Formats: sequence, structure tokens, C-alpha cells
Amino acid sequence: LGPTEKHFYWQAGIPREERLHPEDTWTFVSRDLPSFSSPEPTFFGFMPEMQKGIQCRFGERGVTAATHYDAGRNMVAMMVGAKRYVLSPPNACPNLGIVTRRRHPVFRHSLLNFGYLNLLEGDDPDVDTMPKEERAWLEVA
Repeated sequence: LGPTEKHFYWQAGIPREERLHPEDTWTFVSRDLPSFSSPEPTFFGFMPEMQKGIQCRFGERGVTAATHYDAGRNMVAMMVGAKRYVLSPPNACPNLGIVTRRRHPVFRHSLLNFGYLNLLEGDDPDVDTMPKEERAWLEVA
């Protein structure tokens, strides 16, 4: 997907309280994903009282999500195509440049740009301007 081509990223979310209301009042996200919305423990909602709600994100080809830290469980479903996911163990967080200030707009997101991964595979001269620490981490990824 070229930088000037249209692309879409759709997000839907529900508040944590929705699961406490009668099911016939649930939004389509809760109705269609009952394992995530149940007031009873499930594989995905093992502690329903602690769940913060549901966030569903749908992206198409070419959409990149910033590297970030999620405290809860996640599920990925690929309907068509392929995506590259870079997963890191918790002890790698200090090397990812994660913003830890709660009130910062990019709290829990990394300052690393994993969009460079494809550049590492070619002869792009811009790769030479990348900080050594960032390049070292991306080469491991």
C-alpha cells in the first residue's frame, strides 16, 4: 500500500460495565464475541471483574501498529493475508524504549520504529542514519 493510497483502520470498543447489563442490550461486539464479554470466567476473560472492556481493531494491508505493551491477554485473527508480529519477552521492555509516564500521550508505546524492518533487508542508504542501538534491536527482531 503506497503512502498516498487510501487505507482504513477501524476500531470498536465497549466499556467494562456492558457485561453486567442484560444480554439483549449488549452491542454487537459483546453479542458476537461472548467469550470476551461473559460475566463468568472464560479462557479470554479469566477474571471478568478485572477486565477493562473490549477493544477490537481491524486493519487492512499496509497498516502498521506501533510497538506497545499490553497488560491483558490479546487475540489475533487473520481473515485473509499475512501480518508480521514482533513479540518480545517482558524482560526486553527496558530495551524497547517503552514510555512509562502514565500521562504521556504515548504511554506504554515504544519509541522504536519497527517500520524499518523491511529496510534492513535491502540496500537502502537511510539505514545508515539509524541509531546503532535501534538497528541492533531490529536485527534481532
